[in-house]
Amino acid sequence: MINEEEFIRRLQDAKSKETAFSELLQLYKERLYWHVRKIVISHDDTDDVLQNTFIKVYRNIDKFKGDSKLFSWMYRIATNESITHLNKNAKRLQISNEEHKTNTINNLEADVYFEGDEIQLKLQKAIASLPQKQQMVFNMKYFDNIKYKEMAEILDTSEGALKASYHIAVKKIESFLTSD
Repeated sequence: MINEEEFIRRLQDAKSKETAFSELLQLYKERLYWHVRKIVISHDDTDDVLQNTFIKVYRNIDKFKGDSKLFSWMYRIATNESITHLNKNAKRLQISNEEHKTNTINNLEADVYFEGDEIQLKLQKAIASLPQKQQMVFNMKYFDNIKYKEMAEILDTSEGALKASYHIAVKKIESFLTSD
């Protein structure tokens, strides 16, 4: 287990920054990859967003004050980068965010990196049908098992609002999965 304060000090020290950042990549790359992947869906887009996330982390680590956990801070950057990426793509394609999300999910079956079966695909479609905030709350709680307190730091909202969003998201997903 790493001492987070010491690790942050190493990240912010010019002499140890490169080595510490390599360790940071090893520690968090996979977790952040899957968080971003759940938002942007496409593997290639995920790689782009993840790269942008780590560039921002590298450039801004000196501004990190330690008000939250390092991972929560990086998770928030990754979340914001993912949303920005989706919004830019939708704008570039001159379609709504909802249309873009639907197109991305429909292309999931053709994605060579998607290894899920029919049930997994239906779950992904159900999650994609949720509003963005409910999607993120569901993914963070259900897949990443993030506590509401940490989620509140990441998404800058109250624990009560997150619990309500998760409850509503679960009900909508259940409804989606049982229809047909």
